[in-house]
Amino acid sequence: MAEVNVDLQEHSYTIHIVAGSIDQAGELLRTLSLGNKVLIITDDNVGPLYADKLVNSLKAAGFTPHVLAVRPGEGSKSLVTANLVFTEAIKSGIDRNCAIIALGGGVIGDLAGFVAANYLRGVPFIQVPTTLLAQVDSSVGGKTAVNHELGKNLIGAFYQPRMVIIDPQTLQTLNDRELKAGIAEIIKYGVIADHEFFAYLEVNAMDLLARNPEVLTTVIGKCCQIKADIVARDERESSLRMILNFGHTIGHAIEGEGGYFEYNHGEGVAIGMHAAALISQSIGLCEQTQVTALTNLIAAFGLPLAAPGYHPNKLLSFLARDKKVLNGKINWILMDKIGHVTITNEVTEENITCALRQIT
Repeated sequence: MAEVNVDLQEHSYTIHIVAGSIDQAGELLRTLSLGNKVLIITDDNVGPLYADKLVNSLKAAGFTPHVLAVRPGEGSKSLVTANLVFTEAIKSGIDRNCAIIALGGGVIGDLAGFVAANYLRGVPFIQVPTTLLAQVDSSVGGKTAVNHELGKNLIGAFYQPRMVIIDPQTLQTLNDRELKAGIAEIIKYGVIADHEFFAYLEVNAMDLLARNPEVLTTVIGKCCQIKADIVARDERESSLRMILNFGHTIGHAIEGEGGYFEYNHGEGVAIGMHAAALISQSIGLCEQTQVTALTNLIAAFGLPLAAPGYHPNKLLSFLARDKKVLNGKINWILMDKIGHVTITNEVTEENITCALRQIT
């Protein structure tokens, strides 16, 4: 079993990465001294695939699990759906020692984490991510949130899980589009922190797309370790952790302009990384060769580089509401070179608009 430790003092936890770990979930959770009742939040796509396995594992370890399945998709990351989960927690008798488990992708993780952070002022939270994007990114680090009609992830909290259980075998049932969405976040880690990892992705692109178990486990472990190291140094995103948002500023705007259904999160991030690279080049931070290396890798995985038909002015209106806006300026994450990024708010509207025109 591969393990990655997230060192946050009293909020520290372990990420377990092993094939078949859903069948071991009950045994793993018994090490946390939890209450016997457990509420599993999943969706109508993931539930039929893995809920029974998780329930059986929990029952074998002495837990009493309850399952709530919500509608799949970004639309469930809302206060309306959160209220349904609160109601289920109350009806199920979940108390402060009982865990809420997220079984699913990033939407389920964010939703269940948001509820866990607020129900009874905080109950134990467990992540069991079943998508590549959630396994390499959103399940680690404690960001929880729901969306508002005026912006993505505007209502939320930092709330760390007590444990993350990653079963790479779940990726065998993931559709190709969702697999590629996770790969966008994987590329991000190479850009922000590790040029050797970026080179590994260039060499192993086809194996990753083919879901080679060894490559998947290596990539998931590497991404979790990079994120764990960053989160341990800056849990609440006051400085360093901001670099994890590379590609996300314009990516979130793309998602919002498309109503959160035309482009999924990973596709938005892929386009956003391209735009961020263009801005980086335009202000003299990086060379064209670095931009080309990034766009070539994004394209190699079949991810989009542009959102044809979108309007720069509409995207600018979404950027104005970005969470990273401070004193009227966006903190941009821009690349110096593959493997290193810079945080800056010295980007003009002209620089931004020029990049937006190139990706629309």
